[in-house]
Amino acid sequence: MSRSPRPARLTALGDELVRIHDSLRAELRRLQDGVRDPGRPLAVHCLAFCAALTRHHTGEEAGAFPALAARFPELTPLLEKMAEDHVSIARIVARVEEIAGSGDPSLAGELDGLAAIAESHFSFEERRIRDALDALDGSADDLLGARAGALQPSSPAAGHLPRERR
Repeated sequence: MSRSPRPARLTALGDELVRIHDSLRAELRRLQDGVRDPGRPLAVHCLAFCAALTRHHTGEEAGAFPALAARFPELTPLLEKMAEDHVSIARIVARVEEIAGSGDPSLAGELDGLAAIAESHFSFEERRIRDALDALDGSADDLLGARAGALQPSSPAAGHLPRERR
């Protein structure tokens, strides 16, 4: 019995990369706003955000980056630079995870630093590999570490609790 051809992806991977980055940007802004509102429970939200960002970067390094390097060898130095950015971002993420629930006043500064480096990194990736991603076969889950609904603003995974539970 022969297999039928794989259906075409509904969303271009480059567009999916931007969607993932936009979701991460929005959640990071919510965290920055929340750290300035001491009544908000931030620990769970911080940890969920950090896990989603780490999952995305791990997915890129395991999926998209090797696939891009195989298909477009000239991108290898660029992909290595992006992987180095992931290491820098991971250091800040580890610090955020460490202090998220402690009430440490340095959390605001750590989140601001994370937002600055993440925005620079996301923009760089979007400019440099978005079009190349569209040439790859595979899903956003496999290549970009995406997970449907991973950071929906109203989902428990995003760490939001109803106001009455604060």
